[in-house]
Amino acid sequence: MALRIETASEVGFCFGVKRAVSILEKVACERGGVETLGAVVHNQQVLHRLAEMGVRVAKGVDDIQGDTVVVSAHGVNPQLEEAIRARHVDIINTTCPFVRRAQVVARRLAESGFFVVIYGDVNHPEVKGVLGWAKDRGVATLDEKSITKYDCLPRHLGVISQTTQIAARFTEFTKKLIDSTLAKDSELRIIDTICHDTRKRQAAAVELANRVDLMLVIGSHTSANTNHIVELCSMVTKTYLIETAEEIQPPWFQGRHYIGVTTGASTAMETIDEVLMKLEAIAY
Repeated sequence: MALRIETASEVGFCFGVKRAVSILEKVACERGGVETLGAVVHNQQVLHRLAEMGVRVAKGVDDIQGDTVVVSAHGVNPQLEEAIRARHVDIINTTCPFVRRAQVVARRLAESGFFVVIYGDVNHPEVKGVLGWAKDRGVATLDEKSITKYDCLPRHLGVISQTTQIAARFTEFTKKLIDSTLAKDSELRIIDTICHDTRKRQAAAVELANRVDLMLVIGSHTSANTNHIVELCSMVTKTYLIETAEEIQPPWFQGRHYIGVTTGASTAMETIDEVLMKLEAIAY
């Protein structure tokens, strides 16, 4: 089976994940282990490697056993930070700078009298954290209709996005919000908080998908940014999401000769190399 294989220009750890994992590895080596509050990233292979270095995942504040805890790249809300410090536990913060920017924007909007609307998945840890920075003056949703159903909609709305959302979807969301919420004397302030790395990775994946017969996206099935890449590539060509090389099925490539490979933001280079080796073995 003759296959041509091409890797997208943006693969592997994004800036925020690379920074978080680097900090965590350094702390774990210096201390012989450390705890994280929840998974530092959404990738089982990375978490397994960190566990071998002595990194333990605490499920919640009550599960913290030591005197130091590492906050994940997704960030947390200020109320949770206060609860941790109240237990006399030190915090090592690995929050992605792009997520931190969204937190600051949410706080400033709320302090300026705006009701904050976050375009994002309300169940995602990043969104929960950002929402906390707006305190009780915010809501997260992917459907603008959930905003317009408010009986007494605030006249001042501040709109931001989960950092890993699809930019075109955020734009469409804001357009619909403008059409349905603007009334006399109302104000709508829109701030683009989508991560720069996310934009570049999505664009590179779509560019490659437009040239190949099939795309493989390597990443966690629970990763928001990975699933957005799968969604975008699927609009262009046949696309499969895999976590490891073991999930590759040779029948996928029947009648297909040009294979594109890209990844989510938390996929390690070791996993990418294993996938490429498996593809090369199938190709020849």
